[in-house]
Amino acid sequence: QVQLVESGGGSVQAGDSLRVSCTASGRPFSSTAMGWFRQAPGKERVFVASISGSAKATYYAGSVKGRFTISRDNAKNTVYLQMNSLKPEDTAVYYCAARGSTYFALKPEDYDYWGQGTQVTVSS
Repeated sequence: QVQLVESGGGSVQAGDSLRVSCTASGRPFSSTAMGWFRQAPGKERVFVASISGSAKATYYAGSVKGRFTISRDNAKNTVYLQMNSLKPEDTAVYYCAARGSTYFALKPEDYDYWGQGTQVTVSS
């Protein structure tokens, strides 16, 4: 079993930056691919970014590419999502997810464990 705890959400203005974090326990972290997803009110959960266990491979949704950066510190069992140039449309609950593989994935069904989510609100 893997436990994921997110932190760092909040309310910011458009154009601001924010970093959310997710700390994992219960599985060798360096062999666990991690992902970030988000869900806006009334909408389905969608992919944001993913990173392989080794951190050598990353992938981003087109809507955040160039603005968001996913990274990880395997010594701290933590994955980060640095969000720059935030827009009101980035407002959502952000979820951290882990999968039982070192290879990143893009679909929610490819992930086995989920955090509780952290709210990010961007006002114009």
